[in-house]
Amino acid sequence: MDQIKIGHFLKEMRKDNGLTQEQLAEKLGVSNRSVSRWENGKNMPDFDLVIEIANLYEISIEEILSGERKNDMSDKEKETAMLKVSEYENNEKIHFVKRLRIILIIAFILHLLCSILELSGLNITYEETHSFFMGAVLGLLALSILATTKYAAKIRAFKLRLLQKGNGK
Repeated sequence: MDQIKIGHFLKEMRKDNGLTQEQLAEKLGVSNRSVSRWENGKNMPDFDLVIEIANLYEISIEEILSGERKNDMSDKEKETAMLKVSEYENNEKIHFVKRLRIILIIAFILHLLCSILELSGLNITYEETHSFFMGAVLGLLALSILATTKYAAKIRAFKLRLLQKGNGK
């Protein structure tokens, strides 16, 4: 996927629909900084937002992911579009898991350091160091719980929107 091309396409579609970045951001419930990053090709919107953008502009998801308008799609193009959608979702999941893994590795290392300090019997500022490490471990674990909860809530909201659209609501 060419993020720069997609960004230019999103900008073109926004302008064609007579929207400012602020107006689009408000409709999608994101910051106008996010919209700017999408349009500059620095970031991509979450997949549920790609669906909302496609519905808002009355275009297909494949058109967004390819960064150009399509008149009519053949079966091969539809298959390619589904593969791009799948790739996009997988990339989102991979980035999320990498971030979560880093947080958990840091928490594990800090916990290991606490255990080593406890077993070594060093009394030099042990209480302060131990408290700091345990606080950091608990903070990182809380952060990972919040991240997974937010991600799970995002998935649930996305599925609900799909179900509502499928039922014609």
